[in-house]
Amino acid sequence: MKFISWNIDSLNAALTSDSARAVLSRKVLDTIKAEDADVIAIQETKLPVAGMSAKLQAALEQYFPEYKAEYVCSQPPAKKGYAGTMVLYKNNLSASCEAAKIGAPDTMDDEGRLLALDFGSFYFVNVYTPNAGDGLKRLSDRQKWDLAYAEFLSGLDAKKPVVACGDFNVAHEEIDLANPAGNHMSPGFTDEERQGFTHLLSKGFTDTFRHVHGNVEKVYSWWAQRIKTSKINNSGWRIDYFLVSDRIKDQVTKSEMLDSGERQDHTPLILEADL
Repeated sequence: MKFISWNIDSLNAALTSDSARAVLSRKVLDTIKAEDADVIAIQETKLPVAGMSAKLQAALEQYFPEYKAEYVCSQPPAKKGYAGTMVLYKNNLSASCEAAKIGAPDTMDDEGRLLALDFGSFYFVNVYTPNAGDGLKRLSDRQKWDLAYAEFLSGLDAKKPVVACGDFNVAHEEIDLANPAGNHMSPGFTDEERQGFTHLLSKGFTDTFRHVHGNVEKVYSWWAQRIKTSKINNSGWRIDYFLVSDRIKDQVTKSEMLDSGERQDHTPLILEADL
């Protein structure tokens, strides 16, 4: 099976806007469409509580006419049009969907950050992990999220194998970002967040990119938009992942990043596995 994961940073902007950034986003969607994946996970959809408008629904179906869509949006008391996750899967597949709540702190459980699908022989989980925030103001809550998410994923893994993907908002090791020395107190590279990811892997999960490629340097999934030369200089971070249950790691045949061209921010990931 083939899987793709991408933080799109607003589904509506990507599909209905005429901005220069939207044009670049649609080029990425063209790349994703050409891959003809079985399952596509999207993070940071930023949809309103009411869901997709008719215009957006039509635009999405034009890109992916042979897919079903499941999604969850940010709900009160969480901020409107915030976070949000979606999973598209081929019409020939069957899945039951769960917009999971994991007992996370503050409004994190209401922000549409987690979507789990049961495909019968395995679980597929799409996550948009909360950022620790400017000044690390949300770091304590982020740590609680990491523990709750690890327990949630471990609970699924006890029943059947898991494929988990998304924007985990952490560069796990120093090799996973271009400038580790200057970022030890930055959101996404604190000791606490890195330890949280180590704990998650210790629950029985494999980072598929490292499993396939080993310690390949300068391969990243995100480049800061605020720094215009970040992608040109490859000053990036690897904060997006495909994880699988340890017991199916050797069934993974491909795990890498797709080319997002000139567009900065996140690039899509692709996973192929014999499931």
